[in-house]
Amino acid sequence: MEVTEVRVKLIDEPGERLQAFCSITFDNSFVVRDLKIIDGTCGPFVAMPSRKLTVHCPRCRCKNHLKASYCNQCGRRSEESPEVRDETGRTKLYADVAHPINSACRVMIQERVIRAFEEEQVKSKLPGYVSSYDDFTDDGEEGSDFGFGISPPPHFGVRKKVESRSNEFGAGIFE
Repeated sequence: MEVTEVRVKLIDEPGERLQAFCSITFDNSFVVRDLKIIDGTCGPFVAMPSRKLTVHCPRCRCKNHLKASYCNQCGRRSEESPEVRDETGRTKLYADVAHPINSACRVMIQERVIRAFEEEQVKSKLPGYVSSYDDFTDDGEEGSDFGFGISPPPHFGVRKKVESRSNEFGAGIFE
C-alpha cells in the first residue's frame, strides 16, 4: 500500500494547536479525509479522523454526546455515563473513524503527511497561493466533481421558482 496523494488545508489561527486538515489517497483508489495536523510538544503530529462518542437517552433512546447535560430530543437531564478510558487512563470522548492497524503504517502516514504539510507551508508564502485541499468541493457547487471525476447535471442545485396563488401557510408545496 502506498500513499499516492496528500492534500493539505492550512489553518491560520494564531495560538491554536490545530495547524491543518488533510486528506490522503492510497494507491490512487481510496481517500481518507479530515486528518488533522496538530502542534504537539515534540512537533507536529497526525490525528486520524474521529467522531464524538455517544450514549442513548434512557427515556427516548436518542443519541447524545457523552458529556451532554440534557438529551437533545426529549430534554431529560442526562445521567452520569460510565467513563470510557484509554490505555493511559484519560477519559475517552472520541473514537477514530479510520486508523492504521500497525505502527509501520502509522509511521509511513505520519512521515508522508508531515512532509506534505511542510511543503504546503513553503508554498503558502508564494504569491497567488491556492491550497491543494481546495480542489475537493463536495457540496454540489458548480465545478464540483463530487469526488468521483464526474460533473453534476446542469440543473443541480437550481430551484425551480413556483408561483403560488395563495399566501397561506403551505401554499405552493405541491404545485
